[in-house]
Amino acid sequence: MQVLYDRKTDTLTVIFSDAAIVDSDEDKPDLILDYDANGNLVSLEILDASERVGLPSQIEYQVLDA
Repeated sequence: MQVLYDRKTDTLTVIFSDAAIVDSDEDKPDLILDYDANGNLVSLEILDASERVGLPSQIEYQVLDA
């Protein structure tokens, strides 16, 4: 998984898979979901991220015990 923040475009992208994107859907305004040929989520993109995410240039990652 990759998390990318582009300050220039103010876009936050979370990439879950390197599968080819065959379909995209703007589920809600400024939230783009990308899917592979099997309908699996490949990535999500948040436009105008600084207005929607607390600190888009920082990330906290946790693995929770089951």
